[in-house]
Amino acid sequence: MSVQGVNEPMPSGGSRPEAPPTGGDGPADGRKPAQHGYHHPAAGWGAAKSVTRVLLRERALVDGPRAIFKMNHENGGFDCPGCAWPDDTKGLKLDICENGIKHVTWEMTPKRVTRDFFAAHTVNELSTWTDFALEDQGRLTEPMVYDPDTDHYVPISWKGAFDLIGRELRALDSPDEAAFYTSGRLGNEATFLYQLMAREFGTNNLPDCSNMCHEASGRALQASLGTGKGTADLKDWESAEALFIMGVNAASNAPRMLTALADAYRRGAQIVHVNPLIEAAATRTIVPHEMTDMALFKSTRTSTLNLQVRSGGDMALLRGMAKAVLEQSTGDPKALDREFIERYTHGFEEYRALCEATPWEELERQSGLTRADILKAAAVYSRSDRTLISWCLGVSQHEHGVDTVREIVNVLLLRGNLGREGAGPSPVRGHSNVQGNRTCGIDHRPAGTFLDRLAEVCGIDPPRAHGLDTVGTIAAMHAGRVKVFVGMGGNFVLAAPDTPYTAQGLAKCALTVHVSTKLNRSHIVHGRQALILPCLGRTEKDEQRRGLQATSVEDSMSMVHLSVGMKRPASPHLLSEPAIIAGMARATLPDSATPWEHYVEDYDRIRDTMARVLDGFEDFNRRVRLPLGFRIRQPARELVFFTPSGRAEFSSAPLPDVVPPDGMLVLQTMRSHDQWNTTIYSDDDRYRGVRNLRTLVLMNPADMRAREITPGSLVDITATAKDGSLRSLEGYRALPYDMPRGCAAGYMPEMNVLIAANDYSHQSDQPLMKNVRVTIGPTAGE
Repeated sequence: MSVQGVNEPMPSGGSRPEAPPTGGDGPADGRKPAQHGYHHPAAGWGAAKSVTRVLLRERALVDGPRAIFKMNHENGGFDCPGCAWPDDTKGLKLDICENGIKHVTWEMTPKRVTRDFFAAHTVNELSTWTDFALEDQGRLTEPMVYDPDTDHYVPISWKGAFDLIGRELRALDSPDEAAFYTSGRLGNEATFLYQLMAREFGTNNLPDCSNMCHEASGRALQASLGTGKGTADLKDWESAEALFIMGVNAASNAPRMLTALADAYRRGAQIVHVNPLIEAAATRTIVPHEMTDMALFKSTRTSTLNLQVRSGGDMALLRGMAKAVLEQSTGDPKALDREFIERYTHGFEEYRALCEATPWEELERQSGLTRADILKAAAVYSRSDRTLISWCLGVSQHEHGVDTVREIVNVLLLRGNLGREGAGPSPVRGHSNVQGNRTCGIDHRPAGTFLDRLAEVCGIDPPRAHGLDTVGTIAAMHAGRVKVFVGMGGNFVLAAPDTPYTAQGLAKCALTVHVSTKLNRSHIVHGRQALILPCLGRTEKDEQRRGLQATSVEDSMSMVHLSVGMKRPASPHLLSEPAIIAGMARATLPDSATPWEHYVEDYDRIRDTMARVLDGFEDFNRRVRLPLGFRIRQPARELVFFTPSGRAEFSSAPLPDVVPPDGMLVLQTMRSHDQWNTTIYSDDDRYRGVRNLRTLVLMNPADMRAREITPGSLVDITATAKDGSLRSLEGYRALPYDMPRGCAAGYMPEMNVLIAANDYSHQSDQPLMKNVRVTIGPTAGE
């Protein structure tokens, strides 16, 4: 099976159109694939060198450093458009990371995609370009519409674009024939207007990137604690005695976490990393803003214990830890916080019985760890009075992701690690405002209380039926039940599973609309009619009728703060995201009483309405202007639980069987270090020692020998979907890597083709991007 457009292999990163890639042998510019062991600290001089290269490549030697000193600053600064890690609470002058700088300079590039570019290249030609090459053309400069007669995008006025959207949406037989997708880059004010437009139009079809990442976390925390968010904040990270970091590649996914890990190690905290791969962040680091350490090449450890569970084996490890603590409690009454359990929890006895009935042999088999390893983790936990457990997609993107996150809560409840400083659950969100998107209404399963408040304050009659998530939207496009797709940011076709299937679904739409800053694959895989609408980036000044505007974002620990762009827009024809949404809304809902234009003139007006609709946003305009903004109240942090029992709920889910059948491996997709979501900066992956190669699969050396695969040789990978259908990738290069037997790993989005559209968790509806059952063997002729 292949993935370019719909039928041919889709090139990946690293090459310009004049130098197309050559498959498994890397780019055609003479650079050969290479693998070497990486033994250096994370961040440090390697990050500094990488940042310098990026600034030179993007010709940002002046604007880049200016942006660095404005990013993540509370007074007149802008929020990093990368990850959602919280801003430093101690006034750090350089609260930045390598990936954040890459993301900002990628947005600030002087390169431009003008009407002349589109006139020179057909869409069919652009479909043969690499994803790197598409984005590397620079910033989009004006609205464009697809012309099927010439196969070119051609200019269209903003009014013309909005009128086209309005006509197509009003012509639908039902509002549910439209879907409104959101990536995590959208600010809170634009998010609120977007969901308001969709619901006033009449649909809850609001798929978002969280459907593919942390949906399991939200559902699990809601069931266990009555909140969809973690309860820990950055101060808890700074005072925890034990930190468990599960399924997280922090050096690439949330690099500023390295500061918290280094600080934790220095104060004597225990740091346990749980991941099939031992990543650079789980060894040691040199934090770049610590100038003395940089000058002396002095690194700090970031872990005290690394546990390499098999893919999906986290739940078995957690249950083993709980079993050990419960066994310890028979002779040590302090092993459990019995007062907390009796006063604040429900379902403890059922959970105790489940743990006691689970044999150690089964826990070892499912986790891939020895009993001694599990007991080491349990000892760290039982000796700590303040424990925080953090996790990311390595936990959530499994069939049993909800049960695993609930097991995290189970373990925390045993010793009362909730509602006190230095303790609690702490999911690591990815994109910068993905949590804010959900808070501000992007939810295909909205709560009735939220809809009631929206109706009362905004004077609309929002639909009550659940809408479509990402997986449901793809299926509905295929079936002709979704005919208009609107995407606010992101690169939907590459982010979603089963790339050819997703592309075919988009191609069946009557209209696809993408609001973007740069050209990407989703503009090339389009509906019968298609619009590209260019928007301001977060680094750019947003001038409206009542002056320079600020937008707000919510980080992964529920802090809300303002972001103010500093740079002149890339083009005078760009509109802000709130202005684009208001334009679409007015054209679609001409008789709407919602004051769309009034909102866009001054975003304070949007925030005043949000303050009346959203719990925790009271007095929004004043509080968001406080130093560091404000934290949304978390009732569970205060031991108030909006659950059926009014208590924190223990879960008694059965332990899943995650051991692959004989001959099969469990493959996880992941990002390289030189990549952010679907944006690929190069074919290198510094922390994994890979150069000039993305079409690879990492394997346990013993698994390679058992299949007569030599290091660096070409292999074919075949995935078996739940329905028995097969998907294949050919000519990938197999590289040995330290991971448990039965596991394998490779890069997204290239490997998304292996994930069938119906391979999603029935607990969370998330695509199983960390749980792909595959067979791997030598390519014929190798």
